[in-house]
Amino acid sequence: MTGRVVIVTGAGQGLGRAHAHAFATEGYAVVVNDVGPAADTVVAEIVAAGGTAVASRGDVSGWDYAAELVATAVDRFGDLHVLVNNAGLVRDRMLVGMSEAEWDLVLQVDLKGHFCPLRHAAGYWRAQAKEGKPVTGRIVNTSSGAGLMGSVGQGNYSAAKAGVLGLTSVAAAELGRYGVTVNAIAPSARTPMTEAVFADMMATQESGFDAMAPENVSPLVVWLGSAEAGAVTGRVFEVEGGRIGLADGWRYGLRREQDRRWEVAEAGKAVIDLIAEAPPPTPVYGAS
Repeated sequence: MTGRVVIVTGAGQGLGRAHAHAFATEGYAVVVNDVGPAADTVVAEIVAAGGTAVASRGDVSGWDYAAELVATAVDRFGDLHVLVNNAGLVRDRMLVGMSEAEWDLVLQVDLKGHFCPLRHAAGYWRAQAKEGKPVTGRIVNTSSGAGLMGSVGQGNYSAAKAGVLGLTSVAAAELGRYGVTVNAIAPSARTPMTEAVFADMMATQESGFDAMAPENVSPLVVWLGSAEAGAVTGRVFEVEGGRIGLADGWRYGLRREQDRRWEVAEAGKAVIDLIAEAPPPTPVYGAS
């Protein structure tokens, strides 16, 4: 046992399950969250392999349950060191056919479901810091290429995952004073959410390496959750197979300035000139 405790949300399958197993293998006590009985199955797998884990069933977008989830870690294992926000779902549809319910559900689970556990974990660590206790809190959020570039047919999911990136940046800036780092990953892997997309995608290496296996993502997540990762915060990492990349977000770009209000025609010319000088944006996934 490392003495470190981690919560992994949405850990009943896919990436979350892989993360839970990876942390357990490294000696972490793991709180396995999911909305259904799959959480118990993953806990049984970890315990059978010699690890330590407990299940917590519930919806992480619920304020009260998120507080309960953090309390479960502290009550069962005496502390909390890492929160991996992984829970999510999709309801894909073109915007012109999307219902209000499909929009609301994805934003609730994928964005609010990050905020609620983050808020309660942050409160726990802040209280520790104010008591003078050393804190090495780590939060790893889960975004997506859809959050970085957008994805046709996934307007709700893209908005939620872009929101996760904004939340990550602000949380990193606010929580650093308490000894907490906050980073995000944008993974590509074959999971129940993406199996239709990645079903036939396999690496061609002679070794038979499966580049789309969710287990490929977990080593980075485990390292970001470690005490050694204290100098890394507010960053977003793309990870797929054997590749790790640092993603750069919005930053100030080219500009035109003058010491008076723009005329309409002048503003239009400035826009045209700026676009002509700037590199083109990365295309939205699925755009023709």
